[in-house]
Amino acid sequence: MPLQGFCWFLCCRQGFNLLGRDYGEKEEEESFELRNKDDLTSTNGRGPHDVILAQPARTSNGTNGHSVSELPEEMKSLIIEKSKMGLDEDPELLVKGWLFREVHGGWIKQRRYWFVLSQDSLDYYSSAERGARRLGTLVLTNLCSVIWPDKKTYKETGFWSITVYGRKHCYRLYTKHFNEAVHWACAVQKVIDTKAPVETPTQLLIRDIEENKFNPEVVENIYQHNPILKYTQSPLYAPLLPFSFGSLEHTYHSGKGYASVREEAVKLFNCLQQLESAREPVPIIQGVLQTCLDLRPLRDEVYCQLVKQTSGTPAPQTLAHLRYWQLLTCMSCTFLPGPAVLKYLRFHLKRIQSQSPESEMDNYASFIVEALEKTRCRERVPSWEEIQVLMGRQEMPCVVHYPGPGSCQLYISSHTTASEVVRRMQEKLGLQESRNTFSLFEQTSLWERPIAGSTIIADILTSLSAKEPEQELQWKLCFKLYCLLDADSIAEDSIEYFFLFEQCHEMVVRGQLPACEEDLQALAALRLQSVIGNFSTLSPCPPLDELFPGDMVEARVIMSLTAPPALPPGQPPAQGCPQSQRFPGGLLAGALWSHTATSAHKQRVEQDLRLRSRLKEEAAAIMSSVVERWKGLAGYSRGDSMAAYLNIARQWSGFGCTLYEVDFYISSTGSFSQKLWLGVAATSVSLYKQGEAEALESFPYGQICSYGVSDSNTFKITAGDRDLLFETTKLTEIMQLMNAYFSVLRRRRGKGDDVGITEGTEVGFRRLTATPAPTLMELPSHPV
Repeated sequence: MPLQGFCWFLCCRQGFNLLGRDYGEKEEEESFELRNKDDLTSTNGRGPHDVILAQPARTSNGTNGHSVSELPEEMKSLIIEKSKMGLDEDPELLVKGWLFREVHGGWIKQRRYWFVLSQDSLDYYSSAERGARRLGTLVLTNLCSVIWPDKKTYKETGFWSITVYGRKHCYRLYTKHFNEAVHWACAVQKVIDTKAPVETPTQLLIRDIEENKFNPEVVENIYQHNPILKYTQSPLYAPLLPFSFGSLEHTYHSGKGYASVREEAVKLFNCLQQLESAREPVPIIQGVLQTCLDLRPLRDEVYCQLVKQTSGTPAPQTLAHLRYWQLLTCMSCTFLPGPAVLKYLRFHLKRIQSQSPESEMDNYASFIVEALEKTRCRERVPSWEEIQVLMGRQEMPCVVHYPGPGSCQLYISSHTTASEVVRRMQEKLGLQESRNTFSLFEQTSLWERPIAGSTIIADILTSLSAKEPEQELQWKLCFKLYCLLDADSIAEDSIEYFFLFEQCHEMVVRGQLPACEEDLQALAALRLQSVIGNFSTLSPCPPLDELFPGDMVEARVIMSLTAPPALPPGQPPAQGCPQSQRFPGGLLAGALWSHTATSAHKQRVEQDLRLRSRLKEEAAAIMSSVVERWKGLAGYSRGDSMAAYLNIARQWSGFGCTLYEVDFYISSTGSFSQKLWLGVAATSVSLYKQGEAEALESFPYGQICSYGVSDSNTFKITAGDRDLLFETTKLTEIMQLMNAYFSVLRRRRGKGDDVGITEGTEVGFRRLTATPAPTLMELPSHPV
């Protein structure tokens, strides 16, 4: 009996599901807020400036959520005639066939229906017979979208699937044949592409305002009769601008938890309204900006929402209302809207300034107008500190360090670029007449990277503030020599000479100045004399790694430890045990292996302790020799010590070049090598073995035909009939520096043969053309 009752329950449930499928269930339906361009003229006497928004209503699902009585006459006749007409008699049918559709609410995941595609909709029926009941309709508009079949779904389900997104419904359709799925996807997409663009009421009103912007009475009448343009405390149920249904933009950021673009637009308006009551608005502002950075189509939408919320406000001078202006200020310093929205925004700002002169809104509007003239799209969302500064319409302090302990504080805006900071630093330090060029660097004690001239400094500061908690290193912005074009013309009493001395010492400590040990000890002693002065037992002495290349000390110790010990004279070398005397495998094998592993671990620990002890001994011996040399420099002034230091460094033929590590090098002639230095200088590019002073090969710029990036980690130089390939992680830095040197050569040569930057990755010699030369420190136009 219980089994019969259970079967009766299943049958009843299946029957109710079929009834619900055939006759439909009531559901909440939102109003249709979009219109086609052809529906601009109203047939009921309404003017072009009146847009009426209907509220959501409960309707039956018999005609895809709309009752026939609510549809226009032409839609009524179309639907009724199509329902009466047999499926085979409709001349507008494009594709028809059996497909599986994903359903919810039952134990059956997919059901088979007869689908028919026409010029206006995608319908499905209970069967293919004439007069079969139509079970559902998805009206196709310009905003519908199609997701094509993919292998992942096929591997999981055994079906090829396509998904069609409409305004209210989403059809997930399945078939076992790939060609059939592609045929349906192409046909549906073709129908969507033929549809006229759909415009929202907001877009229509923006166009009306633009057309009547010189007629204040008409504009005010538009605002008065259309509440959608003015401030509201009610939630927003649909975006102000049109977005594709089920748009695919959000799939690229699905890991961040984004829904569809339409849903995110509605959520953003809710975030905007929360600003009015938020105790701390910065996190909300930063979240809105991050969403706009990730989902580019939402930028215009947020601008329209902010214009709406700053128009017709009941209490415009309150702090709650000014939050909208603060967010609009941050938006204007981070992203630019599209052309149509930009015109609308500028008109709105001018209107507010004329309505509320000498007010906080007027001040914010003036600041935003100036920002819109300078803003370029930012790569990062403004930091907490920058947002607080922008909320007060102020500039942000920025500390720029230079070689040595010095630094300068500058005030920058959200639009200040690296080239502007370099120019201001040159003026501040009196370096305008220098023949060498300078640049900004991101720098730590272990690493540095040049910054391109067009880079926005606020983005760099944001990235540095984000890096500090992750890595226990102090990041800073540093102003340094970049292209050393003429070292001999630098006066010894100038700050530029001090820059040269400090940057040369950085190369020494990194081990990038090939020199013998005696010269390195002499350089360390001169460094102490220039920084501290004459030797004194009371003088604090810096650690050796700030004076001497640490890699050289470690290499010497490791070499001494790995060398075999010398045997006494007359003692023969030890012989290994004969094979017959070794322990055989068996019961003792596990015990012997365990004993061997323990012994090996103990041996490694002893080797580490011995290595540390030898490093300390070697460092103490080198430091003792340096101090003895330092004592002999008594009486040397700071200038004398710096001059003597640079004279020793100039003995290297590659003095003044920038060295980059190359993991692998190969030439078209067949030669190859590993672990080299690529030196980029003012007149040539050279190859060095690491630690050796003489160049293996050198290529003057006059012999270089082209250079560029060939793939993700390979740099290519063509010199004459030879192709040189370098595998390195410093592609961007090498490209930047060579571009800078070639740009200087172009300016110096003037007319005649010159170096031209091509559109691609390569740079070659050719005659001057109308193509403008890139500025210093600019990356090529392609992504590296």
